[in-house]
Amino acid sequence: MRLPSPYVASDTSSKERSAAVIIDLLRREHRNIDLLLTVLERELALFERGRRPDYEVIRAIISYFEVYPEVYHHPQEDLIFSKLRLRDPDAATSIGDLAREHADGAERLQRFAQAIDSVLAGHEFLRQDVGNIVRDFIVRERHHMMVEERDFFPAALKALLPQDWEEVGSALTDHRDPLFSDAAEETFDALRTHILRLEQEAEAERHQDKR
Repeated sequence: MRLPSPYVASDTSSKERSAAVIIDLLRREHRNIDLLLTVLERELALFERGRRPDYEVIRAIISYFEVYPEVYHHPQEDLIFSKLRLRDPDAATSIGDLAREHADGAERLQRFAQAIDSVLAGHEFLRQDVGNIVRDFIVRERHHMMVEERDFFPAALKALLPQDWEEVGSALTDHRDPLFSDAAEETFDALRTHILRLEQEAEAERHQDKR
């Protein structure tokens, strides 16, 4: 089951990755991540209303963040940021400590996963506390991506030299996205189905608006 084309990550080989292609890939991965955050928001809304969300979908979202953004997407950005520090230290300083932000994001993901595991294990918890942890994860992930899109990517495109991008391209892995590519894994079947349903609902709403 393949996801809609706007959300499919690039399978371009590292040898063909120019500056524009690399940044475009990172931006598309941001769109994919934002789509997952939208799905998570829907599940959180159910949870906060006292209903049972789809925990299989939530666990799949957690697993995706653990196996792709944390292992592939963020290291790519960290490598580009290290080049930016060399080429334009002032721009890098204005952006902040990207590696630290990624580490903080990993800690938020861990808290999110632990909160969901506690719920599924039947441990006592305050529903509001779990909701706050999940919402904090969503809000901070979106803010982090917004800052990267607004400040980091343009600064890197402006400052890095062609040889920098060649080094970045050579270092990047060709590992395919386990959810948003033709190499999608069965682990994420339920999540893919959920995303496709979300897309169908959005398409139906668009048609309704046109009437």
